[in-house]
Amino acid sequence: MSDTTGSPHPLLVTGGTGTLGSLVVPLLREAGVPVRVLSRNPRPAAGGVTHVRGDLLRDEGLDAALEGVETVLHLAGGPKGDDVAARNLVRAAKAAGVRHLVLISVIGADTVPLGWFRTKLEAERAVSGSGLPWTTLRAAQFHELALTVAEKLAKLPVVPVPGGVRWQPVDSREVAARLVELALGKPAGLVPDLAGPDVRTLGDLSRDYLRARGKRRLMMPVRMPGKAGRAYRAGENLSLDGAVLGERTWEAFLAERLAS
Repeated sequence: MSDTTGSPHPLLVTGGTGTLGSLVVPLLREAGVPVRVLSRNPRPAAGGVTHVRGDLLRDEGLDAALEGVETVLHLAGGPKGDDVAARNLVRAAKAAGVRHLVLISVIGADTVPLGWFRTKLEAERAVSGSGLPWTTLRAAQFHELALTVAEKLAKLPVVPVPGGVRWQPVDSREVAARLVELALGKPAGLVPDLAGPDVRTLGDLSRDYLRARGKRRLMMPVRMPGKAGRAYRAGENLSLDGAVLGERTWEAFLAERLAS
């Protein structure tokens, strides 16, 4: 990962200041990799990390950000537009001669009929069909998301519990470590999913949170309708066979987070 002068090429990280990116960037630096972070709001350079201005959705600043880059770790994501962002990144990466494009996606991207999952699948297709060497990791929902959902539901006088909806929440630190391993390795295509060690219903997650907070709430079973409901009840958002399972449990994460 060096140029002809012997200086190491920077590795470009999109979404480098988010939940996942803030874990990935320090791990890359520990491995001795110079990191360039694409951001709409750049920060001063520090500790081997430089920030460059760019906007994936508007296709702004990407060509300059990718100059001299051989590996891209695409972590940026949002409630909408992930497919557009991926296509813009692929265009610029091809023009820059990138040799490895690594994407984080979600388990169920190809099976759960919801808009966000569809955009993730389209992002995957943009990467796999780019002609660039690539690696894609699908991960389960992070513990942080499970906590956010539990916190919001706990504010209601009655907590709705969608029947049959199960998650397999995974620790973001374990996802970060896996992504760094993949980014520093050879392109591997679609690698085994990464999920948490336990399958939990949304009711379980809410009850655990309420118990840890010393709160009580009535809980009301509700039925998720339509194709999405059927997909969740069938476990199509889970990876029960062939996945790599993380070690850190939801309970351990919850205890640590609420104690801090």
